[in-house]
Amino acid sequence: MKVIIIGGVAGGATCAARLRRLDEQAEIVIIERGDYVSFANCGMPYHVGGIITDRDDLLVQTREGFKRRFNIDVRLQHTVTAIDRAAKTVTVCRHDGSTATESYDRLVLAPGAEPRAVTIPGLPADRTLRLRTLNDMDAIIARAETARGMTVLGAGFVGVEVAENLRHRGLEVQLIEFAPQAVAPLDAEMAALVQRELKDNGIDCHFGTTVEQAEPAGARLKLTLADGSTLFTDAVVAAVGVVPETALAKQSGLDLGPSGGIVVNERLQTSDPAIYAAGDAVEIRQRVSGRPALTPLAGPANKQTRIIADNLAGGNSVYHGAIGSAILKVFGLTVGATGLNARQCRQLHIDQQSVIIHAGSHAGYYPGAQPVSVKLVFAPDGKLLGGQVVGTTGADKRLDVLAAIIGLGGTIADLCAFEQAYAPPYSSAKDPVNLAGFAAENLQRGLVRGVEYDAVDRWQEEGAQVLDVRTPGEFARGHIPGAINIPLDDLRGRLADLPHDRKIIVHCQVGLRSYLASRILLQCGFTEVYNLSGGYRTYEAARG
Repeated sequence: MKVIIIGGVAGGATCAARLRRLDEQAEIVIIERGDYVSFANCGMPYHVGGIITDRDDLLVQTREGFKRRFNIDVRLQHTVTAIDRAAKTVTVCRHDGSTATESYDRLVLAPGAEPRAVTIPGLPADRTLRLRTLNDMDAIIARAETARGMTVLGAGFVGVEVAENLRHRGLEVQLIEFAPQAVAPLDAEMAALVQRELKDNGIDCHFGTTVEQAEPAGARLKLTLADGSTLFTDAVVAAVGVVPETALAKQSGLDLGPSGGIVVNERLQTSDPAIYAAGDAVEIRQRVSGRPALTPLAGPANKQTRIIADNLAGGNSVYHGAIGSAILKVFGLTVGATGLNARQCRQLHIDQQSVIIHAGSHAGYYPGAQPVSVKLVFAPDGKLLGGQVVGTTGADKRLDVLAAIIGLGGTIADLCAFEQAYAPPYSSAKDPVNLAGFAAENLQRGLVRGVEYDAVDRWQEEGAQVLDVRTPGEFARGHIPGAINIPLDDLRGRLADLPHDRKIIVHCQVGLRSYLASRILLQCGFTEVYNLSGGYRTYEAARG
């Protein structure tokens, strides 16, 4: 059997190595248009910032290494320009410009995704950079060595990573995002925590706008934004997202889905059973919504190509889809999301509720505990739909717990019952994921009703009263306009100060004291009581 794999890096290289382990006799050819067959593209921003100091550490495997260890024929700087499905051949353009026809028994498409093109009037091509390959990375570093400042377009995962690492190099960094927030997988109030971290570390952030014009300004560039502001920079790094690389699939008549990716079945076969596809170019099933989606992440790509290799070797492995777990370092914060966020649920018309809790990374009496913020999104029946975590120490493991439970179709009851390894340096007897489950369970059982930060102003205009149950000192340091301050411990003696005929929005700093206050009020004859999700910490961050 002869297998041609189009594309290396994570997906194609993984598929080839796995297939060789399963089938020593197969003829395996990787055709890669770039200069490297397998490199750690997720590590490139950190070499830009000097965190990963040795460029060679990003090279996972070389062409020569593939040949020696796996007996795999790797052809670099070769581009497949056409697929003839009837003849089972591909047309290959070699690095010297000549062409050849290559036959296959099975074909694997792992072309990845292309960065979205950016067109800005007046922006010189030699000052427009991107980050997809090691050569792109080298170009960013070369420009950064002589630059005073650089501008990053796009505040997704790659854009934020590039902005952070350019800042590590000591550059002035501007971050411009068309959407009103950074890191789209997060809901706005969780993204606000990230945006504060960016600004606190010297990133000049501009959300809800775009660059409309560039023009020379001496040796620098002047950028005019849609909101009327102007910036000065030395170069622009475009990180405005990716689109699936489907040119070959279109040319050969393979089916594409509504999101633009290559349609595959559960065995990752395309509409042509002899052709498989994986990675950023394919449309898979989003496991929470059950709907087709693009998931341009390294983890799913590696799992998909492993499954393809199993099936090429005669197995019957299936891919069940992805929930879309992703994590990001933002200076001192760890930021992650899994499953669906509340905004996506609304767009998909999926009924959802949500809670936000702020807890400690481990027992408060053990030194060094750090805040961890967790948001849960769940269905009315309790099924977990998504989770978001922002924090420092231990934020990643909380995200992985949420991802595991969501992946298994779990519920908030499973979070409440989750049994973590506990000792004071590592956790609390009630872990943050337990506390998030408890808060969601209270909401589901009707022990408390919630309100989101962005409804407070509207509700106040309609007559609602905000009740702040923090201490007078906390209230004096900052509070919601129009709020009255009755500390929790004084509440039972001051019930007469509160209206019975209006909604009461109760809040404290993070939500626990206000939950206790809500329970008191609800059992003392107040009927329209709502706990502010995430407390004043969330409100303050989200409102800027």
